[in-house]
Amino acid sequence: MGANDFVTIFFLVAAVLIFFQLRSVLGRRTGNEKPPRDLYGSADPANGPTAPDAGKVVTLPRRDGTEEEDRFAAIDAFTPAGTPLNDSLRDVSKADPSFNPKEFVNGARMAYEMIVMAFAEGDRKSLKGLLSREVYEGFDAAIAEREARGEKVKSTFVGIDKADIVTAEVKGTDVLITMRIVSQMISATYDKAGTLIDGDAEAVAEVSDLWTFARDTRSRDPNWKLVATESEQ
Repeated sequence: MGANDFVTIFFLVAAVLIFFQLRSVLGRRTGNEKPPRDLYGSADPANGPTAPDAGKVVTLPRRDGTEEEDRFAAIDAFTPAGTPLNDSLRDVSKADPSFNPKEFVNGARMAYEMIVMAFAEGDRKSLKGLLSREVYEGFDAAIAEREARGEKVKSTFVGIDKADIVTAEVKGTDVLITMRIVSQMISATYDKAGTLIDGDAEAVAEVSDLWTFARDTRSRDPNWKLVATESEQ
């Protein structure tokens, strides 16, 4: 056996001995080992929830009422907390989480102008999408009577001075909001001969209405419809 063979056998034996020593240490449990870290932040039965490593795990939105409080903050900014109107608007928000009072008022102002002008022009198609069935039937009947007499209405919508929520309530799956709307309009009605029979073609008149809008919270349609009208004049 040459010297090179002896050296090779020596290192081979040494490597085997080192392997078994490492195995005896690395493979033995002492009871002091740390549990494997849960990268997903799941609970450890012994130590409770393990906090995820900051910057490495995306935290999902909490469902702890924060979203509801944000909606209530919008209502509190619209009308003072603790008032009957604030309480009723909170009830509406609970029934319809998409409800925002400021956005609702803006939408109601637009709807008011569209409805008033559509009625004056006899535009049934536009009215049908904005009114409840009962209110549409009333508007349709009034337009039909006007047409039967050969009358024409010429109106100019000047603008809205005030648009305030008066009451709000939840009835079953329906939410209803009544608004007081004060507008400025020029309106004149002419008979079939072209003679002015009502209104004034030049004077601006103030019109004050109480309109109630409603929405079925079960519906996927986000739009509100006019369900009742009342004139304060």
